[in-house]
Amino acid sequence: MERGGAALLHLDVMDGHFVPNLTIGPPVVEAIDRVTGLPLDVHLMIEDPDRYIDRFAQAGADMISVHQEAVPHLHRTVACIKECGAAAGVALNPSTPLSVLHEILPELDFVLLMSVDPGFGGQRFIPAVLPKVVALRRAIEEGGHAARIEVDGGVGPGNIEALLQAGAEIFVAGSAVFDGGDPRRRVQGLTALLERARRR
Repeated sequence: MERGGAALLHLDVMDGHFVPNLTIGPPVVEAIDRVTGLPLDVHLMIEDPDRYIDRFAQAGADMISVHQEAVPHLHRTVACIKECGAAAGVALNPSTPLSVLHEILPELDFVLLMSVDPGFGGQRFIPAVLPKVVALRRAIEEGGHAARIEVDGGVGPGNIEALLQAGAEIFVAGSAVFDGGDPRRRVQGLTALLERARRR
């Protein structure tokens, strides 16, 4: 990923409860941190994430996002992430409205918009998320906020330019990178598409 030009590594943490799958924990994040200089973007798709934030931060997470749908006291959770020294993000499922961010948006470093229902790779991008990116970009700019927009789910060559034009800044590509072929070249291809789109 580094040789291909990736700007960060997005690590999905799943607990088998908030989403059906089980994936990695802090020891794996720590092992990855030892072998890369890239920032680690840890996406907690788990119930009760407050119990684990400090452990993932200690393991090397530079960015930590929690799901609005899983956290009852979002301001406290965001403050906890920042106290641990990581950039704080809130993730929204595709059907969750942007209105839930109204009070917390000024506190966020980034917003992670899910463009598939979380839990499984290889899903198709949900087109309704594209106008959601546009609306979030408008809310950030009109409010003078600093939050960046990250999009995760079904991101690939067919939509990455449209997502950039809509206002997204961080693009999480899983299947588009790892499902066949050389991952380094696939990252290079996505990066080249973004560079061309930015020059237009």
